[in-house]
Amino acid sequence: MKKGVHPGYFNTKIVCVCGNVIETRATVKDTVHVEICSNCHPFFTGKQRLIDSAGQIEKFTRKWGKKKEAPAPAKA
Repeated sequence: MKKGVHPGYFNTKIVCVCGNVIETRATVKDTVHVEICSNCHPFFTGKQRLIDSAGQIEKFTRKWGKKKEAPAPAKA
């Protein structure tokens, strides 16, 4: 392999706004500041909730949802 082609690989800290600090390795020497991490993201914490903005879920259901089945004819 050629020397000087690949970037350096340094110990780095990732700091979230929630206060969580993750120590890892990256090509960036400085501390990386992020807005959301696995400690506070709703997907990982299990506190995820669906927010229906402007009826988007109903609109999708009307367009692509299951069709209502016709009632079965009454047998005599």
